[in-house]
Amino acid sequence: MPPLSTPTQTPLAPKPTKPPPPHPPLPPPPAAMAAAAAAAMAEEELPLRPSKHQLLRHRRRTNPLVWCFAILCFLFSLLLIFAGILILVVFLLIKPRNPQFHASAASLNGIYIDSPPTLAPSAPGYYYLNGDLTLLANISNPNPHIDVAFRYLSVELYFRDRLIAAQGLAPFAQRRGEARVASLHMVTSEVGLPRELAAAMAEEVRRGRVSYIVRGTFKVRASLGFGHLTYWVYGRCDIDLSPPPSGVLLASSCSTKHSF
Repeated sequence: MPPLSTPTQTPLAPKPTKPPPPHPPLPPPPAAMAAAAAAAMAEEELPLRPSKHQLLRHRRRTNPLVWCFAILCFLFSLLLIFAGILILVVFLLIKPRNPQFHASAASLNGIYIDSPPTLAPSAPGYYYLNGDLTLLANISNPNPHIDVAFRYLSVELYFRDRLIAAQGLAPFAQRRGEARVASLHMVTSEVGLPRELAAAMAEEVRRGRVSYIVRGTFKVRASLGFGHLTYWVYGRCDIDLSPPPSGVLLASSCSTKHSF
């Protein structure tokens, strides 16, 4: 009997094992992340710079009308500068002065203050003023190189702030250095005065010194030879007179100013 053969066993191959998953990368530190974010934002904010060829390609020639307008503006600016220098030199050489307005003499002929017959002594109301004043006004041109012409002349008489008389004068001209005396007859007729002003005037008459304000308004045209200038002159005189009927000028203080 033949011997029994034992079966041979084939060894099993080992099963392949999967490699372990890789560890996730470590995050960058916070400082590096902040720097990277700032750099990215800066790149986004920076505008794209056009290349040199793009700049040369978009350049255009200036319109000749624009050059002409710029040249005209430049010449006009030079003309204004030269005109300002010329006016300044002429002003410094000529030294223009305002025409002068003075009260050289005055006489107070009468003052009458009447109250309405229906006005009670304690009731508020107006009194009526009548007066007569003659004023000699001296109007002069102190400029040695300028002729002036008075186109409009008006003289007003005030007691305190109340207008009580006014008179106009005919236009006239004055050469350099000339003076003219104008006689003004200022008549006050039935001008209403508040009780306090009427009482103040009566008190001044009683004390022997009555104060008035004389205002002159003149439109003057000054001739400089090569041109002329028109402006307004305002004169003011504070005068004190003795009481009527033979009141004379006791004191006078006058000043003038101008406006263009």
